[in-house]
Amino acid sequence: MLGIGTVAMLGLVSLAVVAMTLATQLTGGLALAILGAAASVFLAGVGSAIGVGIAGEAAAGVIAEDPEKFGRLLLLQAIPGTQGFYGLIGGFLVMNKLGFFAGAVPPLTVEQGWQIFFACMPVGLAGLLSAISQGRVAASGIGLTAKRPEESGKALILAAMVETYAVLGLLATLLLLNGISV
Repeated sequence: MLGIGTVAMLGLVSLAVVAMTLATQLTGGLALAILGAAASVFLAGVGSAIGVGIAGEAAAGVIAEDPEKFGRLLLLQAIPGTQGFYGLIGGFLVMNKLGFFAGAVPPLTVEQGWQIFFACMPVGLAGLLSAISQGRVAASGIGLTAKRPEESGKALILAAMVETYAVLGLLATLLLLNGISV
């Protein structure tokens, strides 16, 4: 049986294929580039929302039993939210590259649009998947902190290890965007 995350991912991929096809046929490269920026923000944001939700559910259960642990659990609950910021940075990088902030957006070929679109995928997909995984690791760390509060630092380090891959996704997007000339 497919999990809710798998079904959501398949739906997103199907929607993306339809949107990319329409964007290519209707307006070309600029639409693809904007779609890439939107996808980086959307995918990483969805992953963060799911990850923070997973950790928040675990934290709420612990806090219901012991409200004094709120301070120790807050960071564990919030850490999966960072990937959403990385996706937002990816979107801003595209808008800056295209001159949105300067008010002069150059025409793009379809090839340039595809390049920008695919350059946005590392931060979007790495953010989506790592935030969900980080939420699960954080939830386990919350369980550890509930039983052994003195181990909350170790729980935070375990959750932060997953962050590495979101940062690598952002770095890949940054490097790929810098290699595209518009």
